[in-house]
Parts: sequence; C-alpha cells; structure tokens
Amino acid sequence: MNRRNFLKFAGLAGGTIAAATAGKALAAGTGSGGGAVGSETEFVGMLVDTTKCIGCRSCEEACNQANNLPAPKESFSSEEVFKLRRDTTPEAFTVVNRYENPKDPSKPIFARKQCMHCNQPGCASACLVRALEKKPEGPIVYNKERCMGCRYCMIACPFDIPKYEYQSATPFVKKCIFCYSRLKKGEKPACAEACPEGATLFGTRRELLEEARRRIYTEPDRYHNKVYGEHEVGGTGWLYLSSVPFEKIGMKTNLGTTPLPEHTSGFLFGVPHVFVLWPTLLAGLAYMNRDKGDDGQGGGKGHE
Repeated sequence: MNRRNFLKFAGLAGGTIAAATAGKALAAGTGSGGGAVGSETEFVGMLVDTTKCIGCRSCEEACNQANNLPAPKESFSSEEVFKLRRDTTPEAFTVVNRYENPKDPSKPIFARKQCMHCNQPGCASACLVRALEKKPEGPIVYNKERCMGCRYCMIACPFDIPKYEYQSATPFVKKCIFCYSRLKKGEKPACAEACPEGATLFGTRRELLEEARRRIYTEPDRYHNKVYGEHEVGGTGWLYLSSVPFEKIGMKTNLGTTPLPEHTSGFLFGVPHVFVLWPTLLAGLAYMNRDKGDDGQGGGKGHE
C-alpha cells in the first residue's frame, strides 16, 4: 500500500466510524412524543403506586416464573425477607423492600426495585457491542450473544441494576428486560399482570404520566407532589408515586435530569478512534517507514 492509498483508507475508515458513532448517539435520543427520535412508536412504561402496594411479592414470583429463574431461598410468601434491605441479583430481577412510614408507623411502605428502563440509558450507550439495546417500544433488552463481559453497563447504570454472574463458568449480565417477549405478543409484563392491588400499572409512558399527575392532583394529601422518573436522568420508563419523599423509600434523588449519555458522548465518540483508527494509523506509518527503510538500504547497496 502506497502513501496515497493508505491515507484514503484511513480517511474512509474514520468517516465510517464517525458516522456510525453519531448514528448511535442519535438513536439513543428521545423524541418529543415520548418515543425514540425519528420513531412514531411511543415508549411503554410502568406506574408503581407505592401507596397501593401491600408487599405480597406477587410481582417477584411472577418475574421469577416468567424469566425461568431459580427458586429463592425464602419462599415468596415469607416476610422474613423484609428484615434486610435487598438488591436485585442475577437470580432476582425484581425485589420488594419495606420502609417505615413516617406518616403512619402502623402501615409500612413497600417499594419494588428493578431496571428503570431509562429513556436514554447510560448502560446501552456504554456498551461497545450493543449487547444492551434500547428498543423502539422502550424496553432495554440484553443480547447475550454480543456481550464480551466488559461490565461497563454496570458502571454506567445510575440505579445499580445490571448484575453479573460472577459464580458462573459462563457468566452473563442479568436484569429485567420488561418481559419484552410478552410485549411483542401483545401481553402485559408478568409483574403487572400478577399485581392484585393494581400497584403496578402498565401503559404508554405518556398515559401513565397523565394518570400519575391526576392522582396527585385529586388526592394531594395521599401523595408526595412528585412523579419519580419523570425527569430523573432524562426520564425513565418506570414511574413512581409515594406518600413520602422518595429518599425515604430508597430512591436516589441526586441523579439530576441530564441523560447520562450526554455526559459520556464525548468519551464514547473517541473510543472507536482509540481502538481502531489509532492502531490502524500507527500500523500504516510503520509499514511505510519499513518500505522507506528497505528502499534506502537497496539504494545504498547500488552505490557500492
């Protein structure tokens, strides 16, 4: 390869990578209608009304069965699990925790934890191989065949949701995928279908926001005046209502409203250049210098 062809190749590769990176960043955006940019499909979501939750853990059991997860150590009817604050695990994509109710100590508050399915997910933007993918309908799904195990998604998630199977010989990342296969068949997520109190409501994100605001407006004494997830990190698919400030029920309230990919887009834009273009450029320069060196040696011999 001569100098001219090498420079052409490097320029073409750079343009292709830049276009692909820009396209990915665009695809991660959110349109004014609540769906992905350029898509007419609205994001779906969930409204969790913690004032309705009775801590029955039916959502946990339904999630366990829908995802073929192993049986838990404590049965789903046991209240022993509420003695400790639980986090999601590779074997439990949804967990319900119990919190004290400062308004009425006799009635504890139950709040569930699972993937929030961010409108502009940090996990998906951090994934170099699109193992985590934001679907047009809103769910963030996991493509295990693409995963290379870097676990950047775990660092990028502001809610600490993706979990890694450290104990497995063939580990993967595990998290709630919004029962995406059920959604494609026109069914509700298993947890929403199983909730006996209507504490987990499924619908489009736009409809759920309207419902949440209606409940706050019509029952101001019942609800804390905020819909959690409406603006956090650019908005999430899962929305919460509570009778108390959200930090009282274990929710992070210091996340800000800026989508996390906007903080990392500059770095991520440079990753392909570092890992692809830079080695290509160095290899090309080394190759041309070698040719130049060979020519110089040959010319020297010719003078002898």
